[in-house]
Amino acid sequence: MTSLPQADATRPGPVRRHASPSTKTPWSAAPGNAVRGGLVGAAESVPGISGGTIALVVGLYDGLLGAASQVVHAGRELVQGVAGRRGLRPAAAALRQVDWPLLVPVLAGMVVILLVSLNTIAPLLESNPVPMRALFFGMIAVSVSVPLRMMPGRFRPLDVALLVGGAVAAFFLTGLPAAEVADPPLWLVFVGAAIAINALVLPGISGSFVLLAMGLYVPVQEALHDRDLAFVGTFVLGAAIGLGSFVKLLHWLLEHRRQVTMALLAGLMLGSLRALWPWQDEAGGLLAPEGGVVVPVLLAVLGAAVVLAAIWWEARRAPRPVAPAEAE
Repeated sequence: MTSLPQADATRPGPVRRHASPSTKTPWSAAPGNAVRGGLVGAAESVPGISGGTIALVVGLYDGLLGAASQVVHAGRELVQGVAGRRGLRPAAAALRQVDWPLLVPVLAGMVVILLVSLNTIAPLLESNPVPMRALFFGMIAVSVSVPLRMMPGRFRPLDVALLVGGAVAAFFLTGLPAAEVADPPLWLVFVGAAIAINALVLPGISGSFVLLAMGLYVPVQEALHDRDLAFVGTFVLGAAIGLGSFVKLLHWLLEHRRQVTMALLAGLMLGSLRALWPWQDEAGGLLAPEGGVVVPVLLAVLGAAVVLAAIWWEARRAPRPVAPAEAE
């Protein structure tokens, strides 16, 4: 798969569709993709930020979804081949179609930076919540423009309704109080992983925040630290099944219903800003700005500027093929 197509950075208009799925990413792009994957991993470590949002901004979204869909297809061929005694040749052929030069570096960068961030960014957010949330608020606020620019047509009433509905849903979900589960049963770990992992491919909903709401965020950190293989294995299995069940649907929606899908994703990102409002009480309730506001505002502007620079850079490097109009 090619990297994510972006709209022209200088003017609005229809988005260029991605190239043929038979085109693979060159291995020479691996270092850059590892860095971009690391940015996605860093986002996943912070409650309130979705890795899917960052994947959109840095141009990985379509490519990652396509590669993940190919992996799911290969897994299905493997199961059907073994169950139907048809051999492993169909699965091997499907695996050769996966865009490994994109998937491997992105996942490697994502995992490494995620593990590092759990011990750096997350504690920094706890010790300096207002300035850190202000920085992330500015980043995500500007990022809402990315799915809007990726819409192939102009706004319609249906798109507006989906954007508003997504914003309301995300605002409600990010307002749920954090739960506390001291010793979660493995079935809850499985279900929580299956739900939270989809935040990786769904901009606007943070996987870390989902784990917080289900009371699993701290247990997951402790299980990783203690090398609890039963817990970690159950979590990985749940994540794999949850992602495999959802990614094919989302990939189809992006291919065949891109306009409405992008409108909904933009709404989810907009509503998720609630979780990043700098001034909150201990229960996550929103407060009016208090104390020094200059530093948080400057950090929000800085975060917005960083994302704008990333959008500009990605728009300049993206390919520009034009495909037929989307069928709605």
